[in-house]
Amino acid sequence: MSDLKRAHNFNPGPGVLPLEVLQEAQAELLDFKGTGMSVMEISHRSKEFEAVIQTAEADLRELLGIPSNYKVMFLQGGATLQFAMLPMNLRPAGASADYIVTGSWSKTAVKESKKLGAVHIAATTEAEGFNCIPASLDLDPKAAYLHFTSNETIHGVEFFNEPTPPAGVPLVCDTSSNFISRPIDVSKYALLYAGAQKNAGPSGVTVVIIRDDMIERVPANLPVMLDYKTLAESGSLHNTPPSFAIYMVGLVFKWAKKQGGLAAVEKNNRVKAGLVYNAIDESGGFYRGHAKPEARSLMNVPFRLPSEELEDTFAKEAKKENLIGLKGHRSVGGMRASIYNAMDLAGTQELVKFMKDFQKKNG
Repeated sequence: MSDLKRAHNFNPGPGVLPLEVLQEAQAELLDFKGTGMSVMEISHRSKEFEAVIQTAEADLRELLGIPSNYKVMFLQGGATLQFAMLPMNLRPAGASADYIVTGSWSKTAVKESKKLGAVHIAATTEAEGFNCIPASLDLDPKAAYLHFTSNETIHGVEFFNEPTPPAGVPLVCDTSSNFISRPIDVSKYALLYAGAQKNAGPSGVTVVIIRDDMIERVPANLPVMLDYKTLAESGSLHNTPPSFAIYMVGLVFKWAKKQGGLAAVEKNNRVKAGLVYNAIDESGGFYRGHAKPEARSLMNVPFRLPSEELEDTFAKEAKKENLIGLKGHRSVGGMRASIYNAMDLAGTQELVKFMKDFQKKNG
């Protein structure tokens, strides 16, 4: 495969996957573990697939240090479905839930939650253009839970310390775009969820980690595929799961372990992000980062150029250099580099070199 030309993939999701993971999947595509079938063809009730899902869970538990009183589920519908499932399962009738709004995805979570019950905005940074973490929170001591989004993909804002809810209020997090990018203390959370396609695998599977006592909150008579209790008790196998996506996520977990675990992954991510932010900061204003320095995401780096015309030229010329996926989200414009776990140092260095060369020609 020496003649293989891989793009430097800065797409925000589906995002870059480790080359060795793709190669392993390719090698097993037609004959998985001697079955004579693809992993996409074998029964989800077979011992071969049970080994896939159980190994994926065990490796994730090791990576994140997940305590034994938590269930791990591999579900469908993306993080967007969790915006509705969460209040359906964990917010009792008549209760309110607290939400911290720091960008487009947490704002969308609020919109979905409001369709099903009461929401209290504990803080919002919308007036600041979603460029920071809120300095203070207005918390309800009787809230059903406190929800936050640990990394805003579009606005490039990341929490590096969890918010602290009032005593007895469960902490819930959408961790889609910085999932398994650094160590976290899972015991601080009642529930974590992540669409895999940003940092942990292909689209089609959503990882949900839920503390056992939260499962007891689930009301009766929810639609079965929206019921955490049923899905947890079935080991994510109530119906046919997204088997290929789970298989791929399992390979990514093994890859992360081979890197040295999440501490090593974080160290690498900080080096890569530092290169891009330095290029922005040293550009004399030619490049303007969106997030305030203390809130800068390690995963998603949005930035602007002096004009929209230059931004269009930047994206077109970057594509010619095999630097793909750098246009910002349509809602905010500009540029954005998503430098997930699988984006290697060489790809990041190529982006920084291009940024500096582009400034020399156009600055």
